[in-house]
Amino acid sequence: MENELLRYERLAEDLSGIIATGSLRPGERLPSVRRLSRERRLSVSTVLQALHQLEDRGLVEARPQSGYFVRHVAARRAPPSARSTPDAAVPVDVSQRLLRVLQTGMQPGVAPLGAALPAASLMPLAALQRLYGGVARRHPRLLESGSHINIDEPALLRQLVLRSMGWGGPLAASEFVITNSCTEALCLSLRAVTQPGDTVAVESPAYYLMLQLLETLGLKALEIPTDPHSGLSIEALDLATREGKVAACLLVANAGNPLGSIMPDENKRRLAKLTAERGVAVIEDDIYGDLHFGHERPWPIKAFDRADNVMLCSSFSKCLSPALRIGFVAAGRYRPQVALQKTITSGGTNPITQQVLAEYLESGAYERQMRGLRRTYQRQVEAMRAAVARHFPAATRITEPQGGFVLWVELPEEVDTSALYDQAIAAGVAYVPGELFSASGMYRNCLRLNCGNPHTPDIEDAVRRLGGLLAR
Repeated sequence: MENELLRYERLAEDLSGIIATGSLRPGERLPSVRRLSRERRLSVSTVLQALHQLEDRGLVEARPQSGYFVRHVAARRAPPSARSTPDAAVPVDVSQRLLRVLQTGMQPGVAPLGAALPAASLMPLAALQRLYGGVARRHPRLLESGSHINIDEPALLRQLVLRSMGWGGPLAASEFVITNSCTEALCLSLRAVTQPGDTVAVESPAYYLMLQLLETLGLKALEIPTDPHSGLSIEALDLATREGKVAACLLVANAGNPLGSIMPDENKRRLAKLTAERGVAVIEDDIYGDLHFGHERPWPIKAFDRADNVMLCSSFSKCLSPALRIGFVAAGRYRPQVALQKTITSGGTNPITQQVLAEYLESGAYERQMRGLRRTYQRQVEAMRAAVARHFPAATRITEPQGGFVLWVELPEEVDTSALYDQAIAAGVAYVPGELFSASGMYRNCLRLNCGNPHTPDIEDAVRRLGGLLAR
């Protein structure tokens, strides 16, 4: 099995090298699967594995009845460069600046490229509204059952257990705590395993909301270098945790925000083992796990956890509706501490909404919604990448997300996206400046774009205006 793995990876690297050198140009057909199998002395399944990996990386595309072709790369630029990160943990101070950015980005007449929110037209709102009416009629006593003690509805727990089969599970119902959003799940998990003044290892760049949580809880951030394709560096995390000064690791392993990277399974396995051995609790945000662009749903780090040390957090806000405010944490051995924090802070999560979500999941509608939504988000991300390539300065670097619906853009060093933000808003375009994704203020020449809306002519024009501003 290991030899087969090495063979398909070697073939994938060989083919990607040929594409990178221009020997195979955009639109040209790759050698057939049978030819590659014969010439490389590999099984057909191994060749297909290599080609699927190249598909996931956006280098090739399959055309029915025709074979595999090199993708047109007019929109493709070099990925953002890796950066060194601070050696010491630092206090976090981003909330006020971030709040201003998010508020101004929601003003009428401003193109919504800032906050990572999906378009309402992509959400199954009518189906959810019908379920609310039905649940209210069939379960009239749910309004009586709110409690600070009984916080989880059995019907939703059952559906989460069933869904966890696709996360490398199944997980036990007794491990879950239902929360008011993924944000609350992350906050409760942090409160369960840290004290003010503790150090938490985070990705760099890191999702700004995670930095806000650290700031609010009086925690320090230790930024760990993160690759735009493979995620957080395990080697850097190893070095950072050797002296036992890190209380927790907070990260997004699948389709991370803002880079869109998916950590390879072997790295997830190493991270789970390393942190368990060193007593570093892992808090994993898997909110984009179902929004992958590959053939199979990537497993979370939780799937490789043998010590009940990983707290898996997620919600349905990016795929069903942000207004549901339903999240969860599968908290492993920290479940008692997380449940206590939930009990004393917000009590039970809305039981009616829990029942609505349970019935939606049970109906099979979620799988149908996700199949279409993944394709839609992928198209929108690709359209945004193409627009950025057309309109931004020539030296711009653009990520190639493997899931989700955000795009990270690195501009020439002399560009300061924070300094230009007010001008962008005046021009009717929102974005999130890169420095808000770093506790130490790095990435001032970077920005994140939301691709959660259909790529209309208005969106295209907004990217054009923003590109012109950045070029000046």
